[in-house]
Amino acid sequence: MTSDRPVRLGVAGLGRAFMLMLPSFENDPRVVLAACAAPRESSRDAFVQRFGGVAYDSVEALCADPTLDAIYIATPHQMHRSHAECAVSSGKHVLLDKPLCVTLEDGEAIAEAAERAGKIVIVGPSHSFDAPVLKARALIDSGSIGHVRMINALNYTDFLYRPRRPEELVTAEGGGVIFSQGVHQIDIVRLLGGGMVSTVRASTGQWDDKRPTECAYSAHLTFAEGAFASLTYSGFAHFNSDEFCDWIGELGHDTDPKAYGKARKALQSVQTPQDEIRLKTERTFGASPDPAFPDHNEHFGTILVSCDGADLRLTPDGVWIYGHTQRDFVPTPLGTIPRKGVMDALAAVVNEGQAPVQDARWGLASLEVCHGIIQSSANGKEISLEHQVPVRSLQERKQRI
Repeated sequence: MTSDRPVRLGVAGLGRAFMLMLPSFENDPRVVLAACAAPRESSRDAFVQRFGGVAYDSVEALCADPTLDAIYIATPHQMHRSHAECAVSSGKHVLLDKPLCVTLEDGEAIAEAAERAGKIVIVGPSHSFDAPVLKARALIDSGSIGHVRMINALNYTDFLYRPRRPEELVTAEGGGVIFSQGVHQIDIVRLLGGGMVSTVRASTGQWDDKRPTECAYSAHLTFAEGAFASLTYSGFAHFNSDEFCDWIGELGHDTDPKAYGKARKALQSVQTPQDEIRLKTERTFGASPDPAFPDHNEHFGTILVSCDGADLRLTPDGVWIYGHTQRDFVPTPLGTIPRKGVMDALAAVVNEGQAPVQDARWGLASLEVCHGIIQSSANGKEISLEHQVPVRSLQERKQRI
């Protein structure tokens, strides 16, 4: 297609993930929401009423639509393989909501299917697309601050106590904090550290019998080029690390400290799994108001990168550079497209055949770290990794297509 025609995008799944992408889709003239597929007729009707286009009752029918350039797959994790394979085999590029999938076997299958079809799978939105993260990577690439030596990443949220479907509380089905949240942190750290994680040593926590999956973890990663990283995440809904980020929330909105305990309080009304499913459904397209436009860039907690010549501290509004004798701030102003990094990647894939760093092989490598965390905690051992890929330059990514 030509670069002056908007990307015609089909959407598979109209749940919470799609809702969080809406401000980006609606504010980017490079994309047209042209079709959808979802199990709820009410959601499909709401989509057509608002955006026009066509509504399908199956992802297979959506992927077969010859007028579409790409498919945004925002279905549950365990469905990603079948839906991604269907999309690429139908000649569509894919924006696949993180994580790539649940099992390494399925991840390898998605990557191979995309390569056979000559199509690109973008794994995102992921916080590795956030403007401050991309700016920090650009500073590293410039060579002005030397090599990355150490990374510290920390985030405390209420993730596990937001409304969940039953499978979201089952680790084997991709539930818990590691596959849905840890993959964000892993993606960021891998991008800043060069991508090639050698080993992982970790511990995980399961502290609530009513939410029988991982609520927290702490991991130590080593990189092939010598850097190392510490990653800590808690979704246990006590401390909120937005307090360390000027009371700015993950999605870029100002956080109200007076709303402390909101997630746990909301769950007090839940008596059955069906009650919780109802609360979850109330946050989906056609059943809830649109998310407000953010005030800042999105973020994923505290990120510190130690290099030879400076430490970098990422914030929702930019990157602090702490050099030998002075500190400087490089702003990353929020523009008219909240998740611009993701949208830039989608446009580049369809219009220019240019893959992002976060392709299927990258997503497989981040998924491998997720499994490494779980395996290390279970076995009490350091885990060596074998599916890792480096941060490839733009020229290298063009050559792979």
